[in-house]
Amino acid sequence: MSNLDRQAVPSICGGRGFVVAEPVRELLAPRHVRLGESTEVRRLLPNLGRRMVGAWAFVDHYGPDDIADEPGMQVPPHPHMGLQTVSWLHEGEVLHRDSLGSLQTVRPRELGLMTSGRAISHSEESPREHARLLHGAQLWVALPEAHRNVEPHFQHHADLPVVTAPGLAATVILGELDGAVSPGTAYTPIVGADLALSAGAETRLPLDPDFEYAVLSMSGEAEVDGVPVLPGSMLYLGCGRTELPLRGVSDAGLMLLGGEPFEEELVMFWNWIGRSHEDIAQAREDWMSGDRFGRVEGYDGAPIPAPELPPGPLKSRGRVR
Repeated sequence: MSNLDRQAVPSICGGRGFVVAEPVRELLAPRHVRLGESTEVRRLLPNLGRRMVGAWAFVDHYGPDDIADEPGMQVPPHPHMGLQTVSWLHEGEVLHRDSLGSLQTVRPRELGLMTSGRAISHSEESPREHARLLHGAQLWVALPEAHRNVEPHFQHHADLPVVTAPGLAATVILGELDGAVSPGTAYTPIVGADLALSAGAETRLPLDPDFEYAVLSMSGEAEVDGVPVLPGSMLYLGCGRTELPLRGVSDAGLMLLGGEPFEEELVMFWNWIGRSHEDIAQAREDWMSGDRFGRVEGYDGAPIPAPELPPGPLKSRGRVR
């Protein structure tokens, strides 16, 4: 999924200056953003005061949307670099196309993982014949310096490991949780898990004290470490935790996001993650007039033009729009 903001503003992310080294309970409210003609998303990261959680650098939650008589998701071809995109659905389907020639329908509880590396472009759309409801999350994972220019590739995994406890089923999307390891390729110590929590269930999820964590609420009502979380909100939890208390007020769907704090300082602008103004400026020039990002075949529509860069170097620490 893309950041379609035509007035995109750069964000300085990463670095331990933003990390809380102890357990906290910081409830993040979403920012509502239009994505194409018929989809509105709730953007949780980057957020005012909170830029990343481990290597997780971007989180959008959308739906459930009734698209029975609508085209649904329609995101034209657009570029990425320096990151991985994670597509995760609870309802509906999304058709992924990319400049490598990948063509894959991603369905609920299946992992669509695109590693942009040095450069890739892709589109996402609801199939012409699609389910009535669309509900999911789109997330980005920043690539560390050693791997940010890796060759681009796309992975699709329909079978993912599940960790269970009374009233809880945790599907491991990326990284490792309680000894279960996702088949998706990860480049930093990380975890992403989908938590299905039953009404009335009370349980504790084992955590790594060296990771920082957050929980995104997808559906239902739950308490996370005693804090009520409602759909479309995210609770930042900091570091230093060995377990996480969970309680299902109703049947609830949550996403656990975590990882080692990302030490490198990043520049994120539009759909690119780089290390400097020059990285971003070169990516924009290559997308607008070059062939670095390739071409997406088969999408019925023109690629998205890149927004203008703001004047001066990209050094807007502390500002997020």
